[in-house]
Amino acid sequence: MSFAEQSSALADVVAIPVTPFDAEGGVEHGTYRALLRRLLDGGVRTVTPNGNTGEFYALAPDERRLVVELTVAEADEDTQVIVGVGHDVPTAVAAARHARETGAQMIMVHQPVHPYVSPEGWVDYHRAIAETVPELGVVPYLRNPLLGGEHIARLGELCPNVIGVKYAVPDAARFAAVARDAGLHRFVWVAGLAELYAPSYWAVGATGFTSGLVNVAPRVSLEMLRALRDNDYAAAMKVWEQIREFEDLRAAQQSANNVTVVKEALAVQGLCRREVRPPARLLAPEQREQVAALLAGWDLS
Repeated sequence: MSFAEQSSALADVVAIPVTPFDAEGGVEHGTYRALLRRLLDGGVRTVTPNGNTGEFYALAPDERRLVVELTVAEADEDTQVIVGVGHDVPTAVAAARHARETGAQMIMVHQPVHPYVSPEGWVDYHRAIAETVPELGVVPYLRNPLLGGEHIARLGELCPNVIGVKYAVPDAARFAAVARDAGLHRFVWVAGLAELYAPSYWAVGATGFTSGLVNVAPRVSLEMLRALRDNDYAAAMKVWEQIREFEDLRAAQQSANNVTVVKEALAVQGLCRREVRPPARLLAPEQREQVAALLAGWDLS
């Protein structure tokens, strides 16, 4: 698959599937595949196993590999699989190679969690990973507002397979500047803060957005995508208003319940268990009632 085809897949709703757990706390294979099938049958074509909504940092290495293998096994011919990788360089490299061997088309490199990240070291980190899988498209997940367009441009010069950026700094003006300094058309710019930020980021250069909400209501996320592609911001903001309270619940307390709210909504629909792993935690009863009430007002058909 060419980088052009991979780039096209990034300019879309990039779904971040949840990782359902069974009664013993392990990954529930059949439920994971059923949730993924629901996304694909609902019109989603680009998925990121081992993303943050998939509780990447709470999964053991063998579980992360399992999730990738389940995803590729369930994926359609037209599905683009972007595997989340990260941690130290050897761990990320091993995960990238496993993604390639399993049949994924791209990797998404999680923001380094080391407490001391220099901009030049950020370039070195991503280069060390990207160069080991030159056939795969590489998408850095950028959450650091101190990284500028010049650093992304430099990485792109060194690694032609770095084809997109998942930008998750909550500052649309900063995003507009970084994208233009790096190369607005050199990379695919994905709004990494999902639907609530998608309209503002789209207006200044994004052509795709990530989504955890899509697990709950694929139709809603795809409706926003269609509106943005049509430059119909009134329609996009109608979706925005519909999902705002749900997404605000996820974002509260520095996104403490980001995954928990999504899994609660899936549990309300009878699609998976609500359990999450520490440091996430189940919702309080009044919050669970709030999620159920919100879903009752949505068309989830």
